Amino acid sequence: MRWEQVIKYGSLSDIGFRRQNNEDAAIVQLCADPEIWQQHGHVLLVADGMGGHAAGELASKLAADTLPQTFFKSRDKDVQSALKEAIEVTNKTINDRGTQNKDFQRMGTTCASLVLGPDGATIGHVGDSRVYRVRGDRIDQLTFDHSLQWELLRENKVSREEILLREPRHVITRSLGPEPVVKVDIEGPFEVLPDDVFVLCTDGLTGHLNDAEIGTIARELPPEEACRLMVNLANLRGGSDNITVVVARVGDVPDEVLMGDEQQQRVMEQKRGWLWLAGFWAIAVLFVLGVVLLLFRHQSEGIASIAASAVVLSIMMFVFFRRLRTPSISISSAETVLWSPYATASARLTKKFLGHLAAVEAELQRTASAESWVIDWSRHENVYTQAKTAYAARDFPLSFTHYARAVDTLMVGLHECRKQMHREAKWGKSKNGE
Repeated sequence: MRWEQVIKYGSLSDIGFRRQNNEDAAIVQLCADPEIWQQHGHVLLVADGMGGHAAGELASKLAADTLPQTFFKSRDKDVQSALKEAIEVTNKTINDRGTQNKDFQRMGTTCASLVLGPDGATIGHVGDSRVYRVRGDRIDQLTFDHSLQWELLRENKVSREEILLREPRHVITRSLGPEPVVKVDIEGPFEVLPDDVFVLCTDGLTGHLNDAEIGTIARELPPEEACRLMVNLANLRGGSDNITVVVARVGDVPDEVLMGDEQQQRVMEQKRGWLWLAGFWAIAVLFVLGVVLLLFRHQSEGIASIAASAVVLSIMMFVFFRRLRTPSISISSAETVLWSPYATASARLTKKFLGHLAAVEAELQRTASAESWVIDWSRHENVYTQAKTAYAARDFPLSFTHYARAVDTLMVGLHECRKQMHREAKWGKSKNGE
């Protein structure tokens, strides 16, 4: 990855429809200085706190505050070591705070962190919050869930269907805080290509959206709009937990940087060409010298010279054919070439998913009209008309984008309606109905 590649991101943390407080946290820290980026990289993180009300909120906040601060203070360490150490320091910080107050005992939090730097993408991970990578028409899960279900799947003792049916999905086997020492998973570094999209999220999202839906939304929409649609769909499907998601899209390498790289590559190729030429001249000289020595009956010296030319030729041929066998990584490649993800799904937009989103929008629209939600109907009509027009023209990606915006406009009214209901339940309905 290059410093010049712009990172466009969106971040959203929502309380959900069934919780009284938000125990999730998220942070994105993009380096503004190329030297700091060269040493460390951009940092993105989500955390899902646990331990009840204030304890869960405190644990996730400590993770979001402590990890980046510790990571950026590290010196003379590679990214993997610095990130691992930062997570371990964060665990100790949360554990120490928990032991100081009985109300906070055994509080904890998941942590999914991503560093985007010169070496590529490096992940530090504890718990069941996830990091995904969307490339081309595929979404890959880069993290292993530290949950009972996934641990049983890894042991491969019971069928996947039985595990997913019988075992609770929210039982995690690792988190930051409850114990003074924690095992941290470090993944990567993995190559980063232009237009790669990274998604970090808590289980409040993955409990309601599958990988293909997450991949499609992250692929088709700008990061901020992708975050809103994911949260909106998770809430409409129950909103049973806090929902936090970060979406980051990696930009292209600027043309002037590519031109500079190409010039440098041409210089290196010219140097390699001269080295190859020098090598062949050396082979020729050694061979001719060996023949001359043999003609003058210096057999041992002649044989040694010819043998030396054969050795040099063998080495050069070995290098040449090895280079032919080594796959080059294209900057526009859409395939994962260096590693295998923990889970993979298609991120391609389907008519089925587009139809589902249109149906969600239609149901929201009917309910908004029937219950007199406060809606910006002018904006809604504009994006809704564009969605239908694009669909009729078979421009499905554009239709998807406008349906997502129509849903978001209606969800503003739904949230306001819910707030009004909560106010009335707490304080009673005012005489004038306001």
